[in-house]
Amino acid sequence: MDKASLRKKYKTLRDQLSEEAIDNFSLDIANQALQLPIWEKTNYHLFLTIANKKEIDTEYLLQVLAGKDKNIIISKSDFESGELTHYLLTDNTRLKLNNYGIPEPIDGIQIQESQLEVVFVPLLAYDRKGNRIGYGKGFYDRFLAKCKPETIKVGLSFFCPETEITDIYEGDFPLDYCITPSKVYTF
Repeated sequence: MDKASLRKKYKTLRDQLSEEAIDNFSLDIANQALQLPIWEKTNYHLFLTIANKKEIDTEYLLQVLAGKDKNIIISKSDFESGELTHYLLTDNTRLKLNNYGIPEPIDGIQIQESQLEVVFVPLLAYDRKGNRIGYGKGFYDRFLAKCKPETIKVGLSFFCPETEITDIYEGDFPLDYCITPSKVYTF
């Protein structure tokens, strides 16, 4: 299936999820994450949930990272340049919703992409080869292009993978893992 069709399908599937289902699935995903062989790393990038898009609630995963005393890095989007700037999440970090409903740091200690060891990647859909589809703006593909090749890319999804995304292009970055409420997929 092509990206446009999959975006439409998975936006509809997400819209059908209740708040209770999102909460339960999000907790299950955080628990499944504990199975991954990634916990010896130090610097973890985590996206913050866009609640109005019924995304996975990453608060549970954030608590896992904080409980393991990891450095948590979050981003701020520049919609003019299509780039993300990354900041260390601390007790003093102040967040503000941007015009798209994305919680973002107002300021803080900036972190370079080369320092990131694990990136939790938002997605709408993915396939059995680890190819992913986001919202189509390319923020994460541009971001992942700046990370070290050995940076571990972990998708988070409420759903199982599609068989194949037919219109993958050279600039797409495949995942190493994808965590669902019931299973971790390895690519």
